[in-house]
Parts: sequence; C-alpha cells; structure tokens
Amino acid sequence: MPRLTGRGVVVLVTAVVCFVLAEWLGYPLLRGVAGAALGVVLAALLVTARRPRVAVTRAVYPDRVRRGQPAFAQLSVRNPGGRWQGEFTAGDPMGSGFHAVTVRALGPGAQATYHYDLPTRRRGRFQVGPLTLQRADPLGLGRSRLTTGDTTTLWVHPRVLPVRALAGGHPRHHHEGRTRDETLHGSLDLRDVREYVVGDEVRHLHWKATARTGRLMVRDYVDPEQPRFTTLLDTRVELTTEAAFEDAVDLAASLLTASATAGHRCRLVTSGELDVGVAGGTQSVRRLLDELCELTPATDVDRPLVPPEFARSGDRGGALVVVLAGAHPADLAALATLRQHYATTVAVVLNAYPGHGPTGVAVRVPGMRVLHASDAADAVRRWNVVVAG
Repeated sequence: MPRLTGRGVVVLVTAVVCFVLAEWLGYPLLRGVAGAALGVVLAALLVTARRPRVAVTRAVYPDRVRRGQPAFAQLSVRNPGGRWQGEFTAGDPMGSGFHAVTVRALGPGAQATYHYDLPTRRRGRFQVGPLTLQRADPLGLGRSRLTTGDTTTLWVHPRVLPVRALAGGHPRHHHEGRTRDETLHGSLDLRDVREYVVGDEVRHLHWKATARTGRLMVRDYVDPEQPRFTTLLDTRVELTTEAAFEDAVDLAASLLTASATAGHRCRLVTSGELDVGVAGGTQSVRRLLDELCELTPATDVDRPLVPPEFARSGDRGGALVVVLAGAHPADLAALATLRQHYATTVAVVLNAYPGHGPTGVAVRVPGMRVLHASDAADAVRRWNVVVAG
C-alpha cells in the first residue's frame, strides 16, 4: 500500500493551508497552488501504487565470517513480464539497519545482478531479510514497500588471532575394562575387550578371553596422553566493559581454534551456563565459534567465576586457561582449587595495566601462571612468547 513520505505530508498540508487561505481571503492564485500541490501528491500515490513485478533471489556469502571480515549479499532481479519495470530500491534489513541497492529499469525478460556489503563490525548471529522492494516517485512524495522472499542467517564470529596451541596430556593408568571416556582412540591404554573383526591387529588378540568365550577376542586400546585444552571464560557483566568482553571472547576464540585445529580435545566453559566439549578438527572449530558468536554477558551478579558443575566435573586434565576481565579475591581462591587437577594452568587478565589487573592491583594465583594484557592482541603476543614460546 503506498504511503506518503515526510516531504509528501508537508506538500499535502501546504495544499490544505493554501486552499483554506484562498477561501478565506478570496485569492484565486492560492486556490490554484492548492490544486497543483494536491494533484502532485495524488500522482505520487498513483505512481507508487504499482509495485514491481519481478522475480528476486538473494544469497549471502560466506554465511560465516569473523568480525571485521567482508561479507556480501548477491541480488538477482529478473523481469518475467512483457512490460518495462521502472527503477526501484531493494535491500535487506539486518539488525537495526537497512542495506539497499538501486535496481535500474528492466525491459521484458531482462535480468540484472547486484552485490553489496553487509556489516560485520559486531559479533553475533544476524537475520538477513526478508527482502524488501521499495518504489518512490521522482519527487520523493510517496513510496510503497513489498516484502518478499525468505531469510538468511549471517554468523559473525569473533576475531581469531594467530596464537600457538598449548598441549596438555590427560594421563590415565593402564587398566583393563571400559573407561568413562569412549571418544578417545589410540594404541597404548586398554579400553575394552571385544570380538575380533577383519582388519584388527593379530598381536592384540586376548587369548584368555578367546579361550573363555570360544571366539577370537582382541584388546581395544586408547591413547593415555590425549591432548586436552579447557578454556574458562569469565562472562559476568559487572566485572567488564563491552570492549573488554569482546577482547575476552576474541582471546578465547583464538586459543580454542588453535587447539582444536591441532587435533586437541577442547572444552569451553563460561561463568554462565555454557559448557561445550568437542573433539579436535575443523568441524569442532566451527561449533566452538558458533557458540562464541552468540555469547552474551551473564546478568546474574551473584554468579561465581567457576560454575559449581565445572568444579565438580570429573572430566579434567590437560591444560586450563582462564580468561578474565576482572577478578574478586574469592575468584582467585576458586582458581587455586582447580590448579591441582590440570597439568598446566594459566590465567589471562585483560584490560590490565602493565603487570597489574584492571584496578592497578597485581593479580596472583598460587601455583598458576598469570598474564596481564591490555587487550586480546597484547595477550596473544605475551602468550606466544611467555607460555607457548
């Protein structure tokens, strides 16, 4: 349905005022001005009432980008009819903005393709679309809008900085029988005894079990030194600013990406309710970045740094890195209790003065290495030299 723009409303009000003055003062000129203004407004509404009859498709590529990297929308417009289609505007709402392009007039059967940039300055999961077609008259007095098509999701991941992976093993004693963790595979630690299948190593035959069952049985081994990497990210809103929170998310994304790419089992834990464990590999990186993409600060002011479920978890070992934007004394005591369960523990305090925490006071955790950095980039530089160097 066509509507008047702000300019159109002004012209319409002017027409009414001129008509009233003409009737009151008896000036024919004002009556003529009122009639002309009213005619222009009606013409604008008639022009914009004819909506574009075109076939429109839109694609977003890539669908996942890192904050600050380019993302594009491709718009294909085709005129399937036998009449000319006038110029109109098409675009996608994304977040609080509207990203539009001007589509030139199309002849019968003609097609045109347009590209435009999508904003990626903010991290998050954004809905792009539905596509909005807009037509306005040459004087800008009226306009009409038509919403068409489906929506597409654009994932803006955190920045991933070049950081070196830190490996930490998860030692287990050699034993027979099933372990709690069945996702580990290797060749040194016995996980189970199972029936032989074609392709199994003959040297792994378990002769006692074979004699007892009457079937060929083999030992199923796992790796007792599976590299593990855990990141505990402080997401409490009262201890951080928006900029510091984004730096903390960027740092966590960088560390987890490096470890998962190296094939390490990774776990992401936040002060909120997020607790994600993945195996190594490209798909794991994507899942972790998707989780961090939608991460928001926890608004519960009484929430502790270390979630109780994580403190009681038996899935420990390897390397633990705690990313902080600020810390209370109670937080430091809680971190000290985690120290004994990991081979390597590091705390990274962001938004900090050189050698001190955000408040200018040095943050120290007994038995844990602490890095102070001003932002994520500074933290990565210090990490690569001091920790992973």
